[in-house]
Amino acid sequence: MQLLVNVDVDDMERAIEFYRAALGLQLGRRLFGGLVAEMIGASSKIYLLAKPAGSLPWDRATSARDYRRHWTPVHLDFEVADVDAAIERALAAGARLESEPRSFKWGRLAMLSDPFGHGFCLLQFSGRGYDEVASDST
Repeated sequence: MQLLVNVDVDDMERAIEFYRAALGLQLGRRLFGGLVAEMIGASSKIYLLAKPAGSLPWDRATSARDYRRHWTPVHLDFEVADVDAAIERALAAGARLESEPRSFKWGRLAMLSDPFGHGFCLLQFSGRGYDEVASDST
């Protein structure tokens, strides 16, 4: 099975530039008359989908797309070699830092959001990464 990541955005060119500048992804190709941009350079392809603010995600949805900062239980984590350098790069590209980097047994984590309201994390693993705490019950 392959994982494809889809991210709704209301400004395709701005989104392509953000994900390029902030995370080092590259534009692979444009699809469906430019309504979709395939970004490559991560372990899974990320598809940016042009969806206007105020549009419904499905016919009977009770809330419309809103690109102000919002919360969703699903978010993206990007593993980076240097979390501090990655934060600087993301902020320069237009991200918002929502939580200063925190240290854990497995590494460091910073929480950010993109210009379209989507939360994401930058992770820097140390030692054996999550395996450092695999036997922990907490």
